[in-house]
Amino acid sequence: MQSKEKGFVTILTGVYAFQDCIHFLSSVRKFHQDPILILIDRVPKFLTPLLQGFGNVILKESPADENPVLAARKAKVALYNESPFEKTIFMDNDICLLSNIDEVFSYLDKFDLLVTKDVRPFITDASNLLRVKQDLETKYDVLPVLQSVGLLLTEGSVQYNSGMIAFRKKYNNKILFDKYKEYLELIIKNQDILLLRDQGAFAAAIEFVKPSLKVLPPNYNYLTMYKDFYEGIYEPIKVLHCTYIHRPQYAKNITKSIYMRVFDRLAKLFLPSRNKNPWRRKKANY
Repeated sequence: MQSKEKGFVTILTGVYAFQDCIHFLSSVRKFHQDPILILIDRVPKFLTPLLQGFGNVILKESPADENPVLAARKAKVALYNESPFEKTIFMDNDICLLSNIDEVFSYLDKFDLLVTKDVRPFITDASNLLRVKQDLETKYDVLPVLQSVGLLLTEGSVQYNSGMIAFRKKYNNKILFDKYKEYLELIIKNQDILLLRDQGAFAAAIEFVKPSLKVLPPNYNYLTMYKDFYEGIYEPIKVLHCTYIHRPQYAKNITKSIYMRVFDRLAKLFLPSRNKNPWRRKKANY
């Protein structure tokens, strides 16, 4: 695939997230005409014209897995190799853009990697990554548990939210994503201890490479489910991160159109909800 200057990437593994992805595409197209690459797996071909109807949308086969949640994790660690863009903005498909974010592409002229902190940024407090949480304060300490499986983290390591990552094609970033993949494989092998989440692997990869990094404020990755965790957001929210069921009205207004109203009505009849995804309900797999 020929390299292009800049573009967006998202991941769609299975039909449970299809409706979210349509809303994601609609919100991006409201503010940007740059190409959008979708790493796609386990989506029937008869549905793909609905994705490509937004124009300048590239579909590329994603790393596959029987478990679509794990497939999405594998696709995320492969972003550097899969993206055809010199400057890439990756976003989860349950994100809704609320404004133009061209400045993020501009930041990549100076920085190699742009991220946002998780709502629980201190790795020493990242119990959200652990399956073993009982008696955590006395019997377990988060950092030693993460270190015990081979994640090279320190007390100063930060948990970043991997739902929004911007990067440019630099050798350091290739190394970073290679380490990201390596550390995710450790997590997959230790699901008796760790939940199947990638942010511990992402934090460890950043700790290893120490890239030229800019941390964006939370208005570039605002999670609606955790609104009570935020303090001191002084700028308008630009990147809203929400599951479909939690999509507020102002986000629905961004993608409001006759086409989207018709699509949503049909989706209720013919598409399963993300929240009914059996793989997300199986704790052994998530």
